[in-house]
Amino acid sequence: MNTDYFTITNIIVVLTCLISYQAFQDSYKRNRLIFHPVTVKGQGEYFRFLTSGFIHADWIHLGVNMFVLWSFGNILESRYYPTFIGETWSIMAYLGLYFGGIVVSSIPSFIRYQNAPHYRALGASGGVSAVVFAIIFFAPWENLYLYALIPIPQILAGIGYLWYSWYMDKRGGDNIGHMAHFTGAIWGIFYTGFLNFDLFGRFITETLKGPSWFH
Repeated sequence: MNTDYFTITNIIVVLTCLISYQAFQDSYKRNRLIFHPVTVKGQGEYFRFLTSGFIHADWIHLGVNMFVLWSFGNILESRYYPTFIGETWSIMAYLGLYFGGIVVSSIPSFIRYQNAPHYRALGASGGVSAVVFAIIFFAPWENLYLYALIPIPQILAGIGYLWYSWYMDKRGGDNIGHMAHFTGAIWGIFYTGFLNFDLFGRFITETLKGPSWFH
């Protein structure tokens, strides 16, 4: 049996796809899991900070988030975390990174919209962003490939991703928690750094060094 299929990342992707699909078919379930700050505050339903990360607005939203998680999460889980955090705690650290990113990234929206009945948000963007920026933290100038063809340094792609999130948050109207990308990114970097303080110095050195072709 190939255990490479049974990674934590792949299990999360499958569970998220299943729950999102069910929520597409059942509006009651969707409304029960969605992040709604007024309900969280008024009824103490704090579970919504986490459950909202298992549902998505549509197939495109789900597909993009899960593809990015699958692409980056498996690399982080198998290559970076065991090396820099240690084999013993790497799985627990990875779970804390992803699910912590989902929860923490909803805090600014809760503060901002706790008295706004119209506001709802959903999606795993905070957790996905945490994973993406954890990898950027390890290897800022390593290329990712847009459309599997165009090489882009990860740190530049990350900056573009955050700009897009800011723009879409200002535009609004799609129930997607775009500002969660910012909070998730911050969580991903500092959470990973506090697990291994040496990474802060390494990140600064690698970033200032620039890409390999620059030398």
